[in-house]
Amino acid sequence: MAIGGVNHVTLAVRDLDRAVHFYVQVLGGERRAQWARGAYLELGTLWLSLELDARAARQGDDSHLALSVDAQGFASLEEAIRLSDARIWKENRSEGASLYFEDPDGHKLEIHVGDLRTRLASCRDKPYEGMEFFDDGESETPAR
Repeated sequence: MAIGGVNHVTLAVRDLDRAVHFYVQVLGGERRAQWARGAYLELGTLWLSLELDARAARQGDDSHLALSVDAQGFASLEEAIRLSDARIWKENRSEGASLYFEDPDGHKLEIHVGDLRTRLASCRDKPYEGMEFFDDGESETPAR
């Protein structure tokens, strides 16, 4: 049995209409279904489920959901996010263009240009402290 990838992401939200507006109007998602206590949206290949929950609260750690964008679309999406007054919670310090922001319920999100392959290539050039690479099950420690 193997994991095939992310099936869906469910986020608890305090105000369903506000959350749907943000994910559809600001981030460009498509609403597929909505009911009294939830909504199903598509953002690219991501199935996003929004669930009404008055206990939804701001997260206090670095956990976040990163959404892929292409280099051509990054600037316009960044502008839309900034114009929405979304809180920016972190500055980008890694490979590829990124913007770290919160949705209206405090879920930490990121838009990012790049993928695992480009991140690993960047890390091979400048590895994090103690970083090892594993290709085909073999450990590779970068030369110093």
